[in-house]
Amino acid sequence: MKNHADKQEQLLSQITDKNIEARDFSGCDLSGIDLRGIDLSRINFRGADLRNANLSGAILIGANLREANLQQVNFSDADLSQADLTQANLCGACLWRVKLNDSKLWNASVCSADLREANLSTAQLIEASLVEANLVRANLTEAKLCGAILIEANFNQANLTGADLKWANLMATNLSEANLENANFKNAKLYETIMPDGTIQVDLKR
Repeated sequence: MKNHADKQEQLLSQITDKNIEARDFSGCDLSGIDLRGIDLSRINFRGADLRNANLSGAILIGANLREANLQQVNFSDADLSQADLTQANLCGACLWRVKLNDSKLWNASVCSADLREANLSTAQLIEASLVEANLVRANLTEAKLCGAILIEANFNQANLTGADLKWANLMATNLSEANLENANFKNAKLYETIMPDGTIQVDLKR
């Protein structure tokens, strides 16, 4: 059985390999791996187990992370723009100041994740779960959040300009000081939701 040092040495060797097949880590156990600041653009991590890995400052532009287990991963300052995180598990992950613009997070689990100051502009978070996620000062300009579960999520001072929140569940969500210009809340659930002006929305539907 390989220890973390052996796993990491083999992985770094494969990442620099020009053979595209060598850069396929789909379904691999990479839990606890340290890949800080490494360029992992367009690498296939589909279904991989990356729990507790350190990917802070890593470049994952266009990476395939569909269905990957990313619980408690440190993605702080990483670039995940255009990455595919469909149905990925990001619960408890640190995504502080991460770039997720143009990324796909369809039906992803992002509960209790730290997304402070993250860039999620034009990201697709359709039917994603962001229960108790921290999105303070995050940029969600024109993000797609249709049907997303945002219960008790914190969007304080977030930018939701032009965001699509149709059918989203915003029960007890904090929208204080958020920019909601041209945001679409059609059929969204707003109950005990803190609005930008500090008032509490009591209607079940908007």
